Amino acid sequence: MGEPIRVLHILQRMEAGGTQALLMNIYRKIDRTKVQFDFLVVYKEKQFYDDEIEKMGGHVYKLSFREDLNLLKFQKDLAVFFAQHHEYKIVHCHAYTIGYFCLKAAKKAGIPVRIAHSHNNETVHDIKYLPKLFMQRMFTKNATDLFACSEEAGKYLFKDKPFQVLKNAIDSQNFIADADTRNEIRKELGLKDKFVVGHVGRLHPQKNHDFLIDVFAEIKKEKPDAELILVGTGPLEEKVKSKVVEKGLSDCVHFLGNRKDMNRIYQAMDVFVFPSLFEGLGIVAIEAQAAGVPIVCSEGLPPETDITPIYRKLLLSDGEEKWANAALEMAQNLKAHTNMQQYVIDAGFDMDATAKYIEGFYLSKLS
Repeated sequence: MGEPIRVLHILQRMEAGGTQALLMNIYRKIDRTKVQFDFLVVYKEKQFYDDEIEKMGGHVYKLSFREDLNLLKFQKDLAVFFAQHHEYKIVHCHAYTIGYFCLKAAKKAGIPVRIAHSHNNETVHDIKYLPKLFMQRMFTKNATDLFACSEEAGKYLFKDKPFQVLKNAIDSQNFIADADTRNEIRKELGLKDKFVVGHVGRLHPQKNHDFLIDVFAEIKKEKPDAELILVGTGPLEEKVKSKVVEKGLSDCVHFLGNRKDMNRIYQAMDVFVFPSLFEGLGIVAIEAQAAGVPIVCSEGLPPETDITPIYRKLLLSDGEEKWANAALEMAQNLKAHTNMQQYVIDAGFDMDATAKYIEGFYLSKLS
C-alpha cells in the first residue's frame, strides 16, 4: 500500500473547542493508512491537542498571524508554506476569518480540493462584526466544496450555495451513562452528595456565562446544596470569576479548565445548562445527552440538537427564574442517567458513520 493522502486542516488554533473535538474524533476513527491529517494554525504557542496529533502521525504547523496581526506577512507566509509543502491535494478550512486568504493561497499553489466549512450560525455583534461579515462573504470565493455542521450554519454562511452537512459526531460508546463512573467522578470532585449543574464551553461572549451564573444563583435559592462546574478557558475567565464573587457564589462554582476526560466529567452532572447566544451545532449538547445528562438549552441551538427525551429548549428572554425551574424539573426526568446511545446513533451523531463518510469523500476527490 502506498503513502496515505495528507489532508491539511486550517483553524485559528487546536484548542479544546467544538470544531477541534469534531476533527480529533474523526482523526481517531479514520483509517490512517489511507488518510492522514495535518493542521495549520495561526497561534505559535503549544496547543491542547499537539501531543496527541504527533502521536498519530500528524503535524501541527504554526504561523504567527494572530500574534502579530500582519496581514501582508501572513499572506507571504502562506505562499512560502504551500511552496514548501507539495504533499497537499486537499485543504479543509474551518476558520472563515482567515479562510479567504488561506484558500486563495491554496488555489494559487495549485491545490485542487479546497473546502470551506461553516461551524456557526451567527457572529458576536462586537467591534469586529463588520470586518467579520465581509470575510464571511469572501470565504467561499476560492472554495471547491462547502461543508456545514448543521442546516442553519450552512444557510448562514453560504446563503443559497449548495453545501453538505457533516454532523458534529461523537464516539457514543465513550459517553454511555454508568453509575460507578458517576459515583467515582463525583467523589473525586468533592461533589458526592451535591446537586451538580454543569456547563462546557469557552469563556467567551457567545457562551453567555453571565446569564448562566444568574440562572445558577436562582437554582441555589431552591437547592442550597447546588454546585456549578464550568469546563473551559477563554478571554472572559476573569470577568466570569468576578461575577461569581459578586453573587457570593465563590464556594460553590468550580472552574475546571480544559479537561481530557469529558466523558467522565459529564457523568458528575445532574443537569447541563447551555444558554449560548448562538451555536452552529453545539457538540457538547450532543455529548451531554449521550452521557444521560438532562439538558436545558437556548434557542441559539439548531433543531438538530434535540435528539433525546432529556432535552428542553427555552428562550433566553424567558429569564433566569424560568430557566432555573426548568433545570430543576429536567433533573428529575425518569430517563436521566440511562443509556442514550441508540438515540445518538439514530440521529446520525455517532462517529463511526461520520468518519467513514468523510474518509470516503477525501479519497473520492483524488480518485
